[in-house]
Amino acid sequence: MTLAQFNTCPRYRAEEELLKCCGSTGWVRVMAGRRPFASFDRLEKAAAEVWWKLDAADWMQAFAAHPRIGERGGHGWSAQEQSGVNKSATAVTTALEQANHEYLEKFGYIFIVCATGKSGEQMLEILRSRLPNAPDDEIRIAAGEQGKITRLRLQKLFDL
Repeated sequence: MTLAQFNTCPRYRAEEELLKCCGSTGWVRVMAGRRPFASFDRLEKAAAEVWWKLDAADWMQAFAAHPRIGERGGHGWSAQEQSGVNKSATAVTTALEQANHEYLEKFGYIFIVCATGKSGEQMLEILRSRLPNAPDDEIRIAAGEQGKITRLRLQKLFDL
């Protein structure tokens, strides 16, 4: 899809495309309503600005749209982004499963990390390093990771 096509397509179509990038319907609605964008740079800046104005419920809705790190059966962009886990030893995937469970129990949402280019071992190390965080700190860290994921997916959407 080109930016020109995105700017002029029906709102429902723009929302469908944006939902591929971020699972927050609040973010999707605001972004679709901000069209047209003069450039991808402006779209990217708006995406970040809108994201950081949302509340924790919107963030958690976006988090819930992701499979857990290391979970089998992911598809599309999630599967590509988490492909580093596929090369990991069984011990790493088992440890990821356990740490994911601990994270969900502690924070109430799945562990979010921008997984692109990271190995299973690196993701496990990041997950373990974030487990001791205070909930108020962790949700902002997770939101920052979601922002990175959204940015990468917007680039994929527009073939950049």
